[in-house]
Amino acid sequence: MTDSNKMIINLALFGMTQSGKSSAGNILLGSTDFHSSFSPCSVTKDCCLGRSCHLCGFMRRGGQEITLQIQVLDTPGYPHSRLTKKHVKQEVKEALAHHFGQEGLHLALLVQRADMPLCGQEVSDLVQMIQELLGHAWKNYTAILFTHAEKIEEAGFSEDKYLHEASDTLLTLLNSVQRRYIFQYKKGNSLNEQRIKILERIMEFIKENCYQVLTFK
Repeated sequence: MTDSNKMIINLALFGMTQSGKSSAGNILLGSTDFHSSFSPCSVTKDCCLGRSCHLCGFMRRGGQEITLQIQVLDTPGYPHSRLTKKHVKQEVKEALAHHFGQEGLHLALLVQRADMPLCGQEVSDLVQMIQELLGHAWKNYTAILFTHAEKIEEAGFSEDKYLHEASDTLLTLLNSVQRRYIFQYKKGNSLNEQRIKILERIMEFIKENCYQVLTFK
């Protein structure tokens, strides 16, 4: 955050290959900063920071309208089809320190396709890496972002039913992050409407944390 009527929110995206991290980042930014495409292998190889335009009057705080700017760090997927865990972890560690070392990270988004089951060992390895990168307080600064949520709608599931019938692996993960989650749909609403809904949800989580941040050295 800077002056009293402007707020900068720092977010980082984590997730497995082809989970939709870069696409989700573009929706958050309202741009096409991050390369996103279907591929049989991992697309993102390097960390990349994107900045949104200023969102004037997005929210009110202390009786004043607040202008919001979003900064999003896109990271390589893990497991990665070309990079080792050691390489991915070092790349992300350096990027977090470089971009958010002083300002801090408000929220990490663990991106997961809603139409793909979570595999125990893969998600365990990813969560372990996030924990090593963010520290012991990672659970307080992480939310799950479900991409391709329109697929569960097409299958006749509501969000509540989907979560009620979720695997033990997913339920354990949800409970560990205090059931902070967001569903991202790709149809029915304009991209801007999707963006605003997701950002409003993100701001709810950040307010619950009293706008505290994780810092990196």
